[in-house]
Amino acid sequence: MSTEQSIRLASGRRIGHGEPCFLVAEIGNNHQGELALAREMVHAAAASGADAVKFQKRDMAALFTQAGLSAPYGGANSFGSTYGEHRLALELSLDAMAELKALSESLGLVFFASAWDAVSAREMLDLGMELYKVCSADVVNIPMLRLVGEAGVPVVMSTGMSLWPDIDVAVAEMRRYHERIVLLHCNSSYPCPDELVGLPVMHALARRYGLPVGYSGHEAGLGPSVAAAVLGACMVERHFTLDRTQRGTDHQASLEPASFAAMSAMIREAEAAMLLTEKQVCPAELASAGKLRKSIVFARDLPAGHVLTQADVTVKCPGNGISPVHWDEVLGARLTRSVACEELVDWNSLLPCEAVAATVAPAGEKGRRKEAAGDRS
Repeated sequence: MSTEQSIRLASGRRIGHGEPCFLVAEIGNNHQGELALAREMVHAAAASGADAVKFQKRDMAALFTQAGLSAPYGGANSFGSTYGEHRLALELSLDAMAELKALSESLGLVFFASAWDAVSAREMLDLGMELYKVCSADVVNIPMLRLVGEAGVPVVMSTGMSLWPDIDVAVAEMRRYHERIVLLHCNSSYPCPDELVGLPVMHALARRYGLPVGYSGHEAGLGPSVAAAVLGACMVERHFTLDRTQRGTDHQASLEPASFAAMSAMIREAEAAMLLTEKQVCPAELASAGKLRKSIVFARDLPAGHVLTQADVTVKCPGNGISPVHWDEVLGARLTRSVACEELVDWNSLLPCEAVAATVAPAGEKGRRKEAAGDRS
């Protein structure tokens, strides 16, 4: 997967193909509405190898109808008796977001968020975020796309729940303002079965739009996320939690710190493994070849003048003699000296088979020449 573009953030960080995969720990609402827990999660994300932390912000009145807010919402994952109470319980204040931004940046992390309504979008942009996330739900939200586009900040756009016509419109809308766009392939199932991840779609996105493409994963494990990086994803985003057994709908599709750290390590290892692009023999391999490869050795004691046959030689370690690749050149050669069993064959002890043939051919050649001369007479 290739594209000529990458984007540069205000902090100087770059996201794009040819850059290290940008790893995002999406805290989202997994902080359970508790600032202290959110702080702990930011520290844990930094320690787990994340490059960025992402949050979510909602304004209840701007996002939901009154009927939606008052809808009953029960069940094991509920934080309130109505959906409005549930969502409000998971929100952090704008002051808390500002504090988390400062904390994140002090730890070397990029802080950004997806805002789910216009009020929240303006508030989060006013915090000075250097990156904005358009969530999959807002790919078709033209007013929101225009609001974000007018702000001029680089945009990450997830493409879950969307078909090509939806994404075509969203990309075209954002390109009215700028080209600093990263598209994320995404399946918005929570969790997403591995067989529905569809990683090859990343290549289709890159071909269709010529933009940097990454992956937002909701699978339970690590394999698809690591594979996405190997396939060229410039960004990998995973939901992040301190405890997958906590109450809430996102935790089961999230990675705990140890798992996120394992993913991060595997992606960095995979990136290192992709650096060498030409076939070559490394110095360490040369040392191994001397011990593990084989040489042609004599299979028995032989006198000088003997013409070698397959019964006279064999192949054994170590590999510091004539390589078996020269097997056919050794067969038929004449010994210039006597040799001992298991002695390494060396070129100085051999008269090549071409020279051997020359020493035995002249008599026959002379006869043929004489016959030819007789014919002419």
